[in-house]
Amino acid sequence: MAERFDLIVFDWDGTLMDSAGAIVRAMQAATRDLGLAELPEERARYVIGLGLGEALRHAVPDLEESAYPRMVERYRHHYLSSDQELSLFEGVVEMIDALAARGHLLAVATGKSRIGLDRALGHSGLGRYFHATRCADECFSKPHPAMLEALMDELGASPERTLMIGDTTHDLQMAKNARTASLGVGFGAHPLAALEAESPLACVRTPAEMASWLLMHA
Repeated sequence: MAERFDLIVFDWDGTLMDSAGAIVRAMQAATRDLGLAELPEERARYVIGLGLGEALRHAVPDLEESAYPRMVERYRHHYLSSDQELSLFEGVVEMIDALAARGHLLAVATGKSRIGLDRALGHSGLGRYFHATRCADECFSKPHPAMLEALMDELGASPERTLMIGDTTHDLQMAKNARTASLGVGFGAHPLAALEAESPLACVRTPAEMASWLLMHA
């Protein structure tokens, strides 16, 4: 497993930032605001990582199309009211700093909007480490390979030398579609068994394991 990757691409929510729970709560609050039945946590967690509009359509498929903009607005209201209180997983800053010091190109591919990611990069202080980022409102949503393909094109990396890291099956399927390797993160939105079924190089169970694996194998 002594592989070396030029480009390491991270998902954001549930991979670098401990935000999956906040996303679920914001989705559930948005459904309540619209007078809908409580959204089950499992369903809300499944759609994390998709672009917001697509995620809400998957989570609440029976809603009238004209009501989705209102649901998006209510989700953003609830999420943004407390997103500045969210924190990175323990050890993430040190891990990113160590990978940057080793000369890796670092990038983010996320289901967040551009405004949302820029806000998170600013709050977290990680923005200076990433050479490029792609968001769901700039490309096709995961698991389409567009975000990874755009990042590789911009940074001059080949699929064989690119690693995608994420906490959802959408991330790992995107990596397959872009012909890159992947690492599953089992402490975010999707259960470990679902990630393992996508056959990544490995799955890690804690942020410390993620840092250790990357420093040993990337």
